[in-house]
Formats: sequence, C-alpha cells, structure tokens
Amino acid sequence: MTQPPVGAVPVCYRHPGRETYVRCTRCDRPICPDCMNEASVGHQCPECVRAGQRTQRQRRTAFGGSVAGQYGYVTITLIAVNVLVALFAVASTQRVSALAGQGLGGLMGSETPLHLWGAVIGRAPYVQGGPGHGVAEGEYYRLFTAMFLHFGLLHLLVNMWALWVLGRPLEALLGPARFLALYLVSGVGGNVAVYLFSAPNGLSAGASTSLFGLFAALFLVLRRLKLNTTGVIITLVINLIITFSIPQISIAGHLGGLVTGAVVGAGLAYAPRNTRTSVQVGVIAGTLVVLLVLIVLRTTQLNSG
Repeated sequence: MTQPPVGAVPVCYRHPGRETYVRCTRCDRPICPDCMNEASVGHQCPECVRAGQRTQRQRRTAFGGSVAGQYGYVTITLIAVNVLVALFAVASTQRVSALAGQGLGGLMGSETPLHLWGAVIGRAPYVQGGPGHGVAEGEYYRLFTAMFLHFGLLHLLVNMWALWVLGRPLEALLGPARFLALYLVSGVGGNVAVYLFSAPNGLSAGASTSLFGLFAALFLVLRRLKLNTTGVIITLVINLIITFSIPQISIAGHLGGLVTGAVVGAGLAYAPRNTRTSVQVGVIAGTLVVLLVLIVLRTTQLNSG
C-alpha cells in the first residue's frame, strides 16, 4: 500500500481529491465522510464492511430456516400460482359452470379439460372404450399438479384463505425453503392417499391435501415452542367434521395430507440442533421414498387387476 509523504495531508483512498484525517478501524486506510460506515468502534470503509458481511453468520429461525420467511414470499407465490391455474382452467373450457353451478347446492364448479389433464385419477378412460388415463397409466405428474387445481371459485377462495392464515406464520417460523418443502410433500402425500384408497375412476383435486399438512405441522411447531395450540386444534377438528360430513370431499386426501404433514412437521420441529439440517432433509427424503413405494405398489395392483 502506497503511503503519502511524511507531513502530507492524507486523502481518501477512494476519493483522492478529498482530504481526511479519519481512518478505517480495520484496514487503517483514510476515508472521507462518503466512505465512512459507523461501526461499534470508529468507522469502517466500504470494502471492510462488505468483507465483514461475507463472514458474518446469517440469522436463522428457531428451526434453522432463513428469516426471509417473515415476508411471506412463498405463501404469496403459492396463492398466485393457484389463482393463475384457476384462470387457465376456466380458459380451457370457457364455461361459466367452471366457476359455480355444480355440487354443494350449486356452490362448486365443474371439471374442465385442465382438470382432466392434471387432477388425480387412478385409472379410467375419459370416454367409453377410449384409452386409459391416470396415475396407473404413467401419468404420475397428477400427484403434483392436482394440488394446484380447484373445482370452482368457492373451492379456490376457501383454500386460499386457509393458505394465507396457515402459511404466513409457518413460513416465518420455518423459513421459505422448509415451508415450501412441507407444503409440496404434504400435497403429494395427500394425493398418494387418494390414489391408494379412492375409486380408480374418481377425479380429485385441490390444495386441501397441502393445507391439512400445514395444520399438523403448525400444531407440532407451536408445541415445540411451548405456545398455545388451542386455536389450531379447534380449527382442525372443525375441518375434520366438515371432511366427514359433506359429500364430494376427499376424506383420503385430507387425512393423507394430515399424516404426511405430521411426519414432515415432526422432523422439522424436533430435529436435534447440532444435526438439524441433515435430520430435516433426511425426514423429507425418507417420506418421499415411502410415498414412492406406495405409488409403485398401487400401480402394480391396478395394472394386474
């Protein structure tokens, strides 16, 4: 580093035309007011501040996630995706009945070509004598896409409201990545349960599989933090009563999502601190392996029948 001549007035190392007698407390280079960053002791130059930020440990949530979850970006994005898919579904049929006029006293919407493409169906032809469709026919993507499809406007609004209520606190507690993994794996788990236990020719879709997983995980997370879970229990019981009381609601999907969310949520909430990330990843991966085995068994059963 070049030193100014003895007796010369020091100048800012970034702005040679500015005289200054203030030096960076880390590198001792002279800095002008525009380059000063207040530190716990003295001031630091911009380069030393950036170097400190790179080495500084990032703040994490109680469960190891990023604090960026407090902004709810994943929850908002999931809601936007569900709404966008609903618009595509309506556009695919161009019928008002896609929004309302069908089941539950006319409150539900009808299936659309997009539902026939992406909802969970075990194995069935769309027309008598036509080719078979469904998960057993190799359309495994349905176990994922079905969680973003809804039967009408009411179905969409109720689920998106629930996603907003459940998603924001969970995303803030778990962090964006862990929350997204919980949501998607719970949704797939619920849809696998539909594939296993529902009639092969039934059509099932909705974010409820994921939402019941969020219910279970939120209960476990709050218990781990020793917080009040009364509100979660009451809301979950009400939703279970509705699930068993109203026709056309997928009992298998809701319970499957609930169980899957409980397994993943327990892994996220109770993983030991010193091996937290590896245990959390292991639980999620193990859950997916179990679901994969169940898919293979059910597919074999349907194709051998």
